[in-house]
Amino acid sequence: MGKTLFDKVWSEHVVTSPDADMDVIYIDRHFIHEVTSPQAFSGIEKRGLKLFRTGNTVATADHNVPTINQHLPIKEKLSREQVEKLTENCHKHGVELFGLGHELQGIVHVIGPELGLTLPGMTIVCGDSHTSTHGAFGCIAFGIGTSEVEQVFASQCIIQSRPKTMRIVIDGKAGKGVTAKDVILYIIAKISSSGATGYFLEYAGEAVRNMSMEERMTMCNMSIEMGARGGMIAPDQKTFDYIRGKKYSPKNFNAAVDYWKTLYSDTDAKFDKELFVDASDIEPMVTFGTNPGMGVKISGVVPTDKSSAKALHYMGFTEGEKMIGKKIDYVFIGSCTNSRIEDLRAAAQLVKGKQKAKEVNVWVVPGSQAVAKQAIAEGLDKVFMDAGFEFRQAGCSACLGMNEDKIPEGKYCVSTSNRNFEGRQGQGARTILASPLTAAASAIKGCITDVRELLN
Repeated sequence: MGKTLFDKVWSEHVVTSPDADMDVIYIDRHFIHEVTSPQAFSGIEKRGLKLFRTGNTVATADHNVPTINQHLPIKEKLSREQVEKLTENCHKHGVELFGLGHELQGIVHVIGPELGLTLPGMTIVCGDSHTSTHGAFGCIAFGIGTSEVEQVFASQCIIQSRPKTMRIVIDGKAGKGVTAKDVILYIIAKISSSGATGYFLEYAGEAVRNMSMEERMTMCNMSIEMGARGGMIAPDQKTFDYIRGKKYSPKNFNAAVDYWKTLYSDTDAKFDKELFVDASDIEPMVTFGTNPGMGVKISGVVPTDKSSAKALHYMGFTEGEKMIGKKIDYVFIGSCTNSRIEDLRAAAQLVKGKQKAKEVNVWVVPGSQAVAKQAIAEGLDKVFMDAGFEFRQAGCSACLGMNEDKIPEGKYCVSTSNRNFEGRQGQGARTILASPLTAAASAIKGCITDVRELLN
């Protein structure tokens, strides 16, 4: 019987199997940041251990960094201490760090691919749930806890139970205004925020093949939001072209491509579960509740569902209420889900020559220093600022209430990030997940807006 893409990569990295249900997996790339690494560094130091393979670990500061005046000391005490501790630990243990002020600094799941540190066939971990982003390159990539970060520090391996496999096939062509973010929000709404628990996903089909690498990263990024361990997409010519010429891409590139071309699911491979999606059924999507599975088509209404009562109370929505026209206070375009150059280009193209609604605060936060530099070179920063948007510096920003960029209590924010949990963007903040196009359109109108109105 043939093998799935997941099977091929997993089996290549099994060091040993302590029992029938557990494997020791070798890790090719370990990304770390300032939030989940301090305790792990302390742990190996207490045991008198050194990092087993320092060269396999790469660090950046992203969660706690400010997105304005990055040349000044960080104001928030905890954030400042965590960033300083990361610098200290990386210096002590010889880990390459793209820290605050470094020209290559950025969100960990943005800089990995853009630097060529993320390559097909790798196993990649990070103390961050959205490590699944890297699966867009045909990697097995997943988030780990702090104790597991310590485990990888000490051995370059991790003990894992083998997940089941699910293939999600998305065929057909998406309509106007529908982006990769809408596709993944549609899928999560279809199967719920726990519908893929216990599975590792593979995305396939015509719609996926037609996506750019940055769109595929958005898809894989949110795999975790339906309970999956991770998501991946078989590498193809688009993948190879994206990696070619990157700072850390393989020196013997052609030989690497020869191997990468073997990374696909065989035609007779068996998945534990399959889901088929018609892309033509997807509209621009928004969330109405407090998990990413509470999503609805932009033309739809808040559904009638007793299990959503608590979420609707928190959000201030009512059953049967139309999403279009709901007044908003903030718009956030950024996060590891949607802060790449294509996301900024799409938003800028939509808002060019327009003005944001007066009552709406809009933050555009590039995912890395490289993205910011490219945006400025293309004049996107000027387009945003002319429209009344704030163009900020690289970082995780308002994706999570862990830095200075918080949404005030009770305020509505249309956000291109990945989670709309209670308090995720600040205590009492109300988050509506959407694509960069929908977010930009809503910023212009001052309310939840069907971007297709502006595209028409």
